[in-house]
Amino acid sequence: MSRIDVRKTYKLYVGGKFPRSESGRTYPVYAAPARSGATPRLLANAAAASRKDAREAVVAARAAQPGWAGATAYNRGQVLYRVAEVMEGRREQFVADVRAAEGVSAARAEALVSAAIDRWVWYAGWSDKFTQVAGGVNPVAGPFFDVSVPEPVGVVAILAPQASSLLGLVSVLAPTIVTGNTAVVLTSATRPLPAVTLAECLATSDVPGGVVNILTGDPAEMAPWLASHRDVGGLDLTGAADAAGVDWGALEASAADTLTRVLRPGGTGAEAVEPDWLPEPGLGRMMRFVDVKTVWHPKGR
Repeated sequence: MSRIDVRKTYKLYVGGKFPRSESGRTYPVYAAPARSGATPRLLANAAAASRKDAREAVVAARAAQPGWAGATAYNRGQVLYRVAEVMEGRREQFVADVRAAEGVSAARAEALVSAAIDRWVWYAGWSDKFTQVAGGVNPVAGPFFDVSVPEPVGVVAILAPQASSLLGLVSVLAPTIVTGNTAVVLTSATRPLPAVTLAECLATSDVPGGVVNILTGDPAEMAPWLASHRDVGGLDLTGAADAAGVDWGALEASAADTLTRVLRPGGTGAEAVEPDWLPEPGLGRMMRFVDVKTVWHPKGR
């Protein structure tokens, strides 16, 4: 008698748990076609998150943010490094997920997974150095200490890259949380499975529940609601460059009354494009979702 495979149930990741969508909806996820005209291969049925799921994710992110921001920079770096360790142990699964999602060769998938793991390590190394670069003691004309310190904006909603299912996701998520923010991530609509596997790594590493919340489904349904949410402090629209049905200009306008930070997709208008994620990223994304606050203090005798 042949054995029946144990099929994986793909769920959301909210508050450190794996709930189904409150709506009960799912949608089919297909492998990228190996050649033009090939019949799409069904990979799984992913949970289709609703606006209520997005609301619960924001609540979880907000509750986790003070504790995460209050942790030492060294501790946050260790947590990010632990994510890389767990991903390294599941490398084969990530390679298979990326190959199926993006339709690339085994060698290319290996390179993308390696880059994603290394990206966690890269940002982990900046956790206790970023403050010195972004802040510092300012020279002033007077008997005062003038100190500038970067502080996280709070909860950041991220529209993840649509094409780069893993490396792009890590490249927008890691710099957001390493500075003390928490995140609500809307994954690639058509390539969500590597993100779900990443959620399993986050859950089995040292990332506190609620620091990262991952939603699969239609970004066009959830993004407008997150953009206008008054408990969201930042909006990363990187994935809006090629997300179906998403008008990133309208999202930015909707966010104008409530958000202190908005990161637009690369390019402008119809020319907005997803960036090349392989080169070293620099510090720009860490700087984007912090407020640099300055404190004056009189010098004693």
